[in-house]
Amino acid sequence: MTCNIGKIERIIRGVAGAAVIAWGVMDQNWLGAIGLVLLGTAAIGWCPPYALFGINTGCKVNND
Repeated sequence: MTCNIGKIERIIRGVAGAAVIAWGVMDQNWLGAIGLVLLGTAAIGWCPPYALFGINTGCKVNND
């Protein structure tokens, strides 16, 4: 798994993930668990759909 999410997008995903989790807790809705996916991808810097479609939003890749 190589990094395919840039620094700014990781920050945005982390903030959005925390907001979705907070909304789920306040609304007592299980859909807030979707925020865990956002936090997870932000933490590891890798997004499976991005890898599937060959998208890279900012991480440097060495082709040496």
